[in-house]
Amino acid sequence: MVVFGNVCAANLPYQNGFLEALSSGGCELMGHSFRVPTSQALKTRTRRRSTAGPLQVVCVDIPRPELENTVNFLEAASLSASFRSAPRPAKPLKVVIAGAGLAGLSTAKYLADAGHKPLLLEARDVLGGKIAAWKDEDGDWYETGLHIFFGAYPNVQNLFGELGINDRLQWKEHSMIFAMPSKPGEFSRFDFPDVLPAPLNGIWAILRNNEMLTWPEKIKFAIGLLPAMVGGQAYVEAQDGLSVKEWMEKQGVPERVTDEVFIAMSKALNFINPDELSMQCILIALNRFLQEKHGSKMAFLDGNPPERLCMPVVDHIRSLGGEVQLNSRIKKIELNDDGTVKSFLLTNGSTVEGDAYVFAAPVDILKLLLPDPWKEIPYFKKLDKLVGVPVINVHIWFDRKLKNTYDHLLFSRSNLLSVYADMSLTCKEYYDPNRSMLELVFAPAEEWISRTDSDIIDATMKELEKLFPDEISADQSKAKILKYHVVKTPRSVYKTIPNCEPCRPLQRSPIEGFYLAGDYTKQKYLASMEGAVLSGKFCSQSIVQDYELLAASGPRKLSEATVSSS
Repeated sequence: MVVFGNVCAANLPYQNGFLEALSSGGCELMGHSFRVPTSQALKTRTRRRSTAGPLQVVCVDIPRPELENTVNFLEAASLSASFRSAPRPAKPLKVVIAGAGLAGLSTAKYLADAGHKPLLLEARDVLGGKIAAWKDEDGDWYETGLHIFFGAYPNVQNLFGELGINDRLQWKEHSMIFAMPSKPGEFSRFDFPDVLPAPLNGIWAILRNNEMLTWPEKIKFAIGLLPAMVGGQAYVEAQDGLSVKEWMEKQGVPERVTDEVFIAMSKALNFINPDELSMQCILIALNRFLQEKHGSKMAFLDGNPPERLCMPVVDHIRSLGGEVQLNSRIKKIELNDDGTVKSFLLTNGSTVEGDAYVFAAPVDILKLLLPDPWKEIPYFKKLDKLVGVPVINVHIWFDRKLKNTYDHLLFSRSNLLSVYADMSLTCKEYYDPNRSMLELVFAPAEEWISRTDSDIIDATMKELEKLFPDEISADQSKAKILKYHVVKTPRSVYKTIPNCEPCRPLQRSPIEGFYLAGDYTKQKYLASMEGAVLSGKFCSQSIVQDYELLAASGPRKLSEATVSSS
């Protein structure tokens, strides 16, 4: 989601390699590549920074908003504190966790805070899963997705504070900026005034924008939203059975509202269009953005996620006695005679045993590695409907500094692109005063995921020609491409289509000693970075609550829920 958010990956081709890699226990599949169009273009590039050393502050950001007094932030802080204040276990549990994305890192971090000894296994040689990134031969980073950290992410914000890295978030002005397809090169803004509390700041931002919606459209949309505002969370959850398009039609909201606003929002939230996305997803986002003054305020990480976010978590885990191992891909979940987990078998032939086991990789990987005796258990059977959505992340380095852009996230409102940003402006580590690097989310991607990188770049350039009519042309007669990277994720966050909510599992499985973590598991933030972190906290909470059972000696048995659930 924008990825409102983006658990491990194998760098393999999409088609045959996809299923092969999945079955080998990979966490999530991505293909990524880059091309330097001409040797001359590469020669003209100048190194803009050292590849080592501290980051330099080279751009001005908005001060960190006051988040600490919101109800959701305090609730998240209380949950974090419960692990640190938990009674120290007489015998710390060894908990084996598969997948070092945000869900796995969160699980390991909070288990370590509670006094246990997590062993975190990552299939690849890079941390982060859906927020992974790689450095190319020039020292430039390219990422799995364009990741935005919202004020309405209380558990993520608490995590930054607990690690002492709040200064690594670069906050931007409180605005949402949309391109205007009918006016190439122009933008329309929703500016949230700081002097007003929520929801008045959001209402003011909508009312002040007269370029995208007319007053009659705004009024009809507001009337359509009244049941959600009155009915609260119960109403929001009840809309899971309707797509965004179906809900808009049911509420009498003009179709142009969907075209102007919610196509872009749907693609940003889940990489799909409004005719597929569950309305519950939109309502949850609107609820968070409108109820919290700084809920929709955005921040960029100041550099690459593996080093700037994931490594501080790893350092924290290790400081408390936990372990993190890369290049440790799960091949098989081995069972005891009673159906409980005996060990994780790795592709290198070694086995890993523990007192409890957590699967924190994407749901698509879990389904492929699910042991046969578990497949008909309703808890696992319901996972069949949860399927990862394909997405493509594109990075293009140009030979000049583009002018028609902002130091912010931009909604492209194009048919092929979701959101984009000039990372040479928005991110300190990627800053370049002379050349732009656009990072773009290519979505929906289902019809493009198997296409060649050059096809994807050609299509992207045609879209960019509309966004930068004076600076970019598809034939490169204006700005020239120095190089590009295309990162394909055939199975990213789960596809939030109608009627998925009942299929999302709790973190505690019916198999004694086996737990799940991941944004697809049950938590209120759906498929997002916030959802991944919160799922890890819920998973850790379940394990801490089950300590006496897990620490007891003797063979484990299938819990009653396995037999009796229907």
